[in-house]
Parts: sequence; structure tokens; C-alpha cells
Amino acid sequence: MRGLSPKPLEGKVALITGAAKRLGKASALALAQVGADVAITFLHSEEEAQRTVKELESALGVSVPSVVKGFRKATTEDTASHRGTHSGRALAVHCDVTDPKSVRAAIKTVVQEFGGIDILVNNAGNYETVEFEDLTLQQWDAIFATNVRGPFLVSQQALPHLRKRRGRIIHMGSLGGLRPWATNAHYCSSKAALHMLTKVMAKALAPDIAVNCVAPGMIDLGEKSASGFMKRMATQTPMQRNGTADDLAEAVMFFATAPHFITGQVLFVDGGLGL
Repeated sequence: MRGLSPKPLEGKVALITGAAKRLGKASALALAQVGADVAITFLHSEEEAQRTVKELESALGVSVPSVVKGFRKATTEDTASHRGTHSGRALAVHCDVTDPKSVRAAIKTVVQEFGGIDILVNNAGNYETVEFEDLTLQQWDAIFATNVRGPFLVSQQALPHLRKRRGRIIHMGSLGGLRPWATNAHYCSSKAALHMLTKVMAKALAPDIAVNCVAPGMIDLGEKSASGFMKRMATQTPMQRNGTADDLAEAVMFFATAPHFITGQVLFVDGGLGL
């Protein structure tokens, strides 16, 4: 059995996409609290990313000024500059996960700052509710671009660095990838595709890299606009409550620290709602 350590990820580098806020932020903080150096990406949430970096630095125990240190350009030979906010062992990098040039620049910045990547969490994703007959091709393509193309692109670009360290990839799936939701055809289909991509990658990248997926059900983030819906869903859930950000972060932590032998798994964090 593995020895219990308060800092099981000390010396490891974790990259979490789309982690300026919400569930990605919760996962980033959880990884930082157990010792990992953490890089996050953001697309539009620059202010939230700066605040998250400060919280990460606090979790890492890094002594820094009250203001996040300045922006630095991250470039590749064929792309425009991408901004990165950095301080101590926490880093926030601007990245559009659907754009190969942007992804390439972000990965380059993380590796330059931290020396490599041990854990990649493909958290960036979109959710949208649309009646099936009103669903446009543009909406369909946009969801797939972020939810499937994004994890594929980021994983592929990070591959050489993950291989060097026998790393891990964790995708963020959804109960919607297992259960059909009538007004979320494009979203459910994209997450089902991501679940299959997890399994394909697990076979394709073994034995060097373990690839798994965390698939949340109803996660209550305390948003007032969703309070009525969340109350209804809690009564339908066997565990008689909705999930929390901590529940999701613990599942990410499991795959980040589990035996490397565990791969190709989709872990539903849904309180039994999918049963």
C-alpha cells in the first residue's frame, strides 16, 4: 500500500484548462493544497484568473506581493503573443483550447516556467440548453470544438512532456455523456464523444500515460438562478443532495494520485443520479 503523505503531489506540475473559476478552480486549488505547482488557462476570465492565481499561491504557501506579478509574452514561431500571469509556483496563461497555435503557445509557456507537465486536466468546456429543433449548426460545431477538439488538441500538444514524466490526463466529462437530456443534444453528444476519447487515448498512450475521466452530475455552485432546479434534482438523487465543488475536486484528486495502473475509466460523480 502507498504511504500516506500530506503532499503527495509535491514536485509535480499540474495544468488545468479553463480553471479561472467554478469547477476548474476548485480542482486547481485541491491540487495545489497537496503540493503540485499549478498552471491554469483562461480565455475571457482574466480578472478571475488573477484572483485564482493569488489563491493558488496562498494554497502553495508562496510568499508574494498582494498584486499578481505582471504579464509576460508567450510566443511560438508561428503565432502572435499570448499573455501569461505568473508568480511563484502558480501560473495563469491565456489560451483558446480550440486554436492549435494558442494551445502550442500555452504549453510552451508552462514548460518554460515549470520545466514539464505531470498532470493535465482538460476542464475547459461549454454548456448550453437549446431545443432540438432550434439547434443550429454553428451551436453544434462550437460545443464540439471546445468539449472534444479542445481536449484532443491540448493533450496532443502536451504529449511529449507527459511522456517524459509518465504523466496523467484527466478529462472532464458529464453525466450528460451517459444520459440523454432532451434540450442538450449537442452537449450530451460532445461529452459522450469525450468519454470514448478517454478510452481510446488510454489504449493509445499506454503504458506511458494514464488517461481517465471525471463525469459530474448535478453540481450545486450556489447560483441563485439555479436554486429551484437544484432543489428538484436533489430529491431525485439517491444520495438526496446535489454534488459540490469539493466532491468534484476529490474525484480529480483521486485520478491525480491513484496508481498509474488505473486507466481508461469514467468516474461518475453524481450521487447515484445516473443509476
